[in-house]
Amino acid sequence: MDVSRKKKWVAWAVAAAIFVVLMLVTPAIPQDEAYHDFADQRTLFLGIPNTLNVISNIPFFFVGVTGLILCHFNNYFRLSSQGELWSWTLFFAGVTAVGFGSSYYHLNPNDATLVWDRLPMTIAFTSVMAIFIIERVDDRAGAKSLAPLVIAGALSIIHFDDLRPYAVVQFVPCIALPVMAIVIPPMYTHSSYWLWAAGFYLLAKVEEAADKTIYNWTHQIVSGHTLKHLCAAMVPVFLALMLAKRTTEPERISLLQKWKTSWVAVRERRFKDSSTVDVDCGYAVVSSISEQ
Repeated sequence: MDVSRKKKWVAWAVAAAIFVVLMLVTPAIPQDEAYHDFADQRTLFLGIPNTLNVISNIPFFFVGVTGLILCHFNNYFRLSSQGELWSWTLFFAGVTAVGFGSSYYHLNPNDATLVWDRLPMTIAFTSVMAIFIIERVDDRAGAKSLAPLVIAGALSIIHFDDLRPYAVVQFVPCIALPVMAIVIPPMYTHSSYWLWAAGFYLLAKVEEAADKTIYNWTHQIVSGHTLKHLCAAMVPVFLALMLAKRTTEPERISLLQKWKTSWVAVRERRFKDSSTVDVDCGYAVVSSISEQ
């Protein structure tokens, strides 16, 4: 076994070990029935219950379908491998399915319908993890990880008596992806779009947590959960824009390294400017003394 393959197996083994340890040392997290008690439960038009929470999922459908079309229409996104193509296809398919699954759930929020809300999201989350492995670590390893990651994500939502596996699937990418986007050199340009996407997702989670608070702040106009849907839909928007704009990175330099280089350049420029000011001041003083 060569060194690179050994490192990959070690990485997977460490990840599995961490997951097992977390399952052993943390208590089970059951699904809270209060989760289904959203702030905005109005039926505003067309007899649609929880109207705004339902229709605010429509953007997912349009963004997802657009992404699917552009993935396969003359390779508009210029995807360089089958692994990338399948991973991005699954991602946009998951986004499209969120439009249906989340709408279906919000028509009648309960544990049974919640499965169809979370399943498409896990497909999207796990597909993005595979995409990052393809782009930042190894193409073949990422392509091979796609199916296991998606299956693991799907299995994580089966049991509502313990949300820990689902929490891992949802929140690990939220931490790992921005870190990887900053630290690991990218294959493509426009890597900062990943951070924009992560920022919108973080904002969506804040709005979800502040569902009732936002509903009260806005005088019952819109709830935090509705805004959460709209912000979360911006994630695939930014990723689609990234795919449309990016090109192969000629020099694979991480965002962190670019930021360091920019910071050093700014400091050097400031130092030169301050030195120039000091020289000018010194020259002015000498000139005034000479004139006297």
